Amino acid sequence: MKRDKLIFIVFGIAAIVVGLLASSVVDRKYEVTVQKISPMGEIKDFEADNSKWAKNFPLQYESYLKTRDGASKSDQLEQDPALVILWAGYGFSKDYNAPAGHAYAIEDIQNTLRTGAPKTAKDGPMPNTCWTCKSPDVPRVMAEIGPEAFYKGKWASRGHEVTNAIGCADCHDAKTMELTITRPALIEAFDRRGLDINKVSYQEKRTLVCAQCHVEYYFKGKGKYLTFPWDKGLGVEDMEKYYDEAAFKDWTHKLSKAPMLKAQHPGYELWQKGIHGKRGVSCVDCHMPYAAKGGVKFTDHHARSPLENVNNSCQTCHRQSEEELISNVNSLKKTVKDLKVKAEESLVRTHLEAEHAWKNGAKKEDMKEILTLIRHSQWRWDMAVASHGGYFHAPEETLRVLGTSIEKSKNAQILLERLFGKLGVATPIKLADVSSKKKAQKYIGLDIEKLKKEKEEFKKVQVKKWMKKK
Repeated sequence: MKRDKLIFIVFGIAAIVVGLLASSVVDRKYEVTVQKISPMGEIKDFEADNSKWAKNFPLQYESYLKTRDGASKSDQLEQDPALVILWAGYGFSKDYNAPAGHAYAIEDIQNTLRTGAPKTAKDGPMPNTCWTCKSPDVPRVMAEIGPEAFYKGKWASRGHEVTNAIGCADCHDAKTMELTITRPALIEAFDRRGLDINKVSYQEKRTLVCAQCHVEYYFKGKGKYLTFPWDKGLGVEDMEKYYDEAAFKDWTHKLSKAPMLKAQHPGYELWQKGIHGKRGVSCVDCHMPYAAKGGVKFTDHHARSPLENVNNSCQTCHRQSEEELISNVNSLKKTVKDLKVKAEESLVRTHLEAEHAWKNGAKKEDMKEILTLIRHSQWRWDMAVASHGGYFHAPEETLRVLGTSIEKSKNAQILLERLFGKLGVATPIKLADVSSKKKAQKYIGLDIEKLKKEKEEFKKVQVKKWMKKK
């Protein structure tokens, strides 16, 4: 009797879970159907002005506007001065703030010191490719002139054409409202791997619209053609091998002279390695879950951390309390952060010791293996942390990659120790004090106040031009 009762309870729970999942699927299909058949006004192709979509989709637009809420834009270099040394010679050593919401995409690229303002550069030093993921104006301009022509030239030369922040037309077809891939780099990456992006499921597309931008990429060749390095696979080692065989580097490190790689924001690649990715949970399921207002259910376009919306995101599947779920994630975050700090400390030491070796007569042949180890170590550290959510998306993979980063930087230090003996350099090396942002930037030769003044002068002239042409 007890056994029958237990079986009844188990089947009852299973029925409830299946019912919830079925309800979720029906809700999602219903919303797509409503979007297709009940528009209040026509939206033109490549409509980049997000407010023009608001008449048909007021709740989605209202929630999208909340991506301007709560953006601290805190100075990450101030909080973690090691980053200045790790990126010495690269734009991120000048300026790097905490990520803000989608609605800030345009003003952030205009304001950051990374896009620069040298007085001798008419249109600014960065390529147009920098605009690619910042605005729904990009697909419109690409449709007019083609991707290759868009990527060429300096970023400021297109500023008058790229004015609307990330929004509706980046992910939705204006006529059908179906999810659509608007960036050619993702389509091209699939094609090179023999995959047909047009045959993916609706659920997969709910991740791929995010994967247009939340991925690792680089600017290929003189034309700065946006390319995903996935030809050999999406793993850290796969992409590392791709870059090595292509002899590609993002920059030469100012201190160690290593040929460096800068990971962008490889959320998609790491997500695939984690339990949610393997179970087919999409980006939208967690970051843009369903909400309800006035009896209407809709996709919440306030793209944000699931931990800010646990009830609608995590608890649609997980039955633990909000406090327990948040505590579990924070525990993972702390574990990853502790190892991240160790990786940074080891890398900073390696860069500074390599600089010391050059200053004391090291030759290229002496440094070749050391520089490769530095390159691979920092690539792995950057891949582990640049997605910002690696500690949650794939904690085991993130820890593994950080572990190999530390291993490689330590191996470089062993080789440097041997080289110092060969060069007759006394050890241990007394390292420079780079314990604050100010000290670290001064050490690598950055005059931030000068850069800020140049940037402001540049903006006064350039933004006026953009507004006139717009």
